[in-house]
Amino acid sequence: MTIAMTDTTIVTMGIRTSCCLLLSLLLAACNLDAPKSVASSPNIQIIDTPCQKGGEGNLFATPEGELYLSWVEYVNDSLDELRFAHWKNEQWTQPQTIASGTDWFVNWADFPALVANGEHLAAHWLQKSASGTYDYDVHIAQSLNAGNTWSPSFVPHTDSIAAEHGFVSMLPLPNGRFFATWLDGRNTKTKDHQHDKHTKAHEHHTGAMTLRTTEFDSTGQLFEAAELDNRICDCCQTAAALTAQGPIIAYRDRSEEEVRDIAVVRKIAGIWTAPKIVHEDNWLIKGCPVNGPAIAATGNRVALAWFTAASNTAQVKLAFSSDAGETFQAPIVVDADNPVGRVDVLFGQDDTAIISWIGLENEAGQLNLAKIHPDTGLVERIQLAAISAGRGSGFPRMERLGEQLFIVWTDVEKEQIKTLLTNVL
Repeated sequence: MTIAMTDTTIVTMGIRTSCCLLLSLLLAACNLDAPKSVASSPNIQIIDTPCQKGGEGNLFATPEGELYLSWVEYVNDSLDELRFAHWKNEQWTQPQTIASGTDWFVNWADFPALVANGEHLAAHWLQKSASGTYDYDVHIAQSLNAGNTWSPSFVPHTDSIAAEHGFVSMLPLPNGRFFATWLDGRNTKTKDHQHDKHTKAHEHHTGAMTLRTTEFDSTGQLFEAAELDNRICDCCQTAAALTAQGPIIAYRDRSEEEVRDIAVVRKIAGIWTAPKIVHEDNWLIKGCPVNGPAIAATGNRVALAWFTAASNTAQVKLAFSSDAGETFQAPIVVDADNPVGRVDVLFGQDDTAIISWIGLENEAGQLNLAKIHPDTGLVERIQLAAISAGRGSGFPRMERLGEQLFIVWTDVEKEQIKTLLTNVL
């Protein structure tokens, strides 16, 4: 896996020349209608953050109305720190440090996260495990006092193989534990079974990236570890949400023929379902596009957003489910004007989904937002702010706090996290 060769901005370089006729035929064949743009004049504010020099910003909002911002602070050329701040009194609090290290894997696409269940917080980052470029482990630390102190970190995967482990999604669970899922590269490395009496000496195999999961409690003890899919895309983000029936995970699958469409797995009555493709875009690509899905849930309603460039036509899509992700409606094409992607999604008011993504306007990056209703389609679509379409801006993350919407991304020129606050819900 080589991120540098498969960046979405590279993958889609040839897409700009796709003709309108081809796009029309493709949309007609899929029975999809791209929504028309609707003008809007929302109240938009840019809020200062306590990030001095850093990136990989992320947000997490609790049902109780707490909002956390996390990011990686670039302290110097060798030292990185995972920091967080809390939204209080209409501003971010002073930053607190969760962990620091000189051997971290810091990457624009594979970024840390912080999640919370009351005063119980959990945060993850990536740390090198060997000299290989993509040999790194997931490390998780926890706090039981709202982030004032943090436990030593633990690793949620127990394979002890120097390989890629990342693109993590975490959620708090009703049982007091936390849930984590990640891309696991243990099978991509040749394994030596010479000490295994059930195999021939020096037997080797090299496999694909897998999707794995576990739960953990406040002591770091692991529960219900499982492999969910044994062949998935190498470096697209995972996404997870909690439905009324249990967790649902969205990710980019990978067939033997190199078709890389979005799939989901769900945990129903304590059992993980088999992987299921949400919609057959049939994106045939022999490299990871580094452009994962986003998912949101409330009760049994699910909204799933993703990017595809099937048939050399870049699109951002959104699909709804009313049965906790067992089935999905036909997807809605949100943007077919050669978007960059990097989507996020959440639920707003009146059953609508709010989707954000990076689009292009006269070859320049734009942070876009759209409100989509499952029955009527597009309600509102706006351009929020100019944003770099390159890797440096990262993946804009979005959360809702009451009637306000927060989006964070990296200002490429200043290497600082920007927070955009708007009333579009």
